[in-house]
Amino acid sequence: MRHTSFMPIKLESASYSYRLPGGQEIQALKPTSLIVEPGEFVAIIGANGSGKSTLAKLMNGLLVPTSGTVTVEGRPTSIEENRLFARRTVGMVFQNPDNQLIATIVEDDVAFGPENLGIPPEEIRARVDKALAAVDMSDFPAFDPHYLSAGQRQKVAIAGILAMEPRYMVLDEPTSMLDPAGRREVLATLADLRRDKAIGVVYITHIVEEAASADRVVVLSDGRVTAAGPPRDILSDEALMIEASLYVTRASELAHSLAAKGIPISTKLITPEEVVEALCSLS
Repeated sequence: MRHTSFMPIKLESASYSYRLPGGQEIQALKPTSLIVEPGEFVAIIGANGSGKSTLAKLMNGLLVPTSGTVTVEGRPTSIEENRLFARRTVGMVFQNPDNQLIATIVEDDVAFGPENLGIPPEEIRARVDKALAAVDMSDFPAFDPHYLSAGQRQKVAIAGILAMEPRYMVLDEPTSMLDPAGRREVLATLADLRRDKAIGVVYITHIVEEAASADRVVVLSDGRVTAAGPPRDILSDEALMIEASLYVTRASELAHSLAAKGIPISTKLITPEEVVEALCSLS
């Protein structure tokens, strides 16, 4: 769902360098240009050390580019007062939900962000209820989040961002610390949010299967954007994925293998469901 009244997140030749204690600089992100449109779901994939987390932090003003510009709805993050705007506009969800959970009660944790924004108490109550419902956690408002499963804790962290009503959400490897059940919970929650809310989503992952449902996939390698396009084109490109130290989806690997054996099947298939449907259509 697109929201045309909002403006995009825009990186224009943006780079970022870390300075080591000895004074040496390491360029984590080389000059990068990228636009994320309102309501768009962009998956950013890359191996460890490719610059994904640096890119995420640039998008919501946690980092300021060393060179080039980052603008959030037209406001450059190089200006100090715009960085607070960026952090309110672009919500951030990190790998480890425990790093974002600060209260001992779920509803208090979700309310923390709106309280800091000075939202009136009656509106905070409505926002908390709405955010918990959006992540299917309405039955847990009085629970201690630290006794929930890892997947549920990540959903509470997402609810805390939703309660601030951001226009964009950046999720930095949100399932990397979860078991398969927790991963499915979080991905299902994001699918629901895409359907029901006009929130732009930037989903950062090295698990390529998680990028299959995005509107667009961006590949990062060695601090550079090396490719961008529809998931079907990117995730099925074996040469591209190998070059980025990634892998094609298991479904795509199977499709390539079957095609190599002479079975008339597309090598652009990227999900198990697509492969099953293609094979069934041959009978």
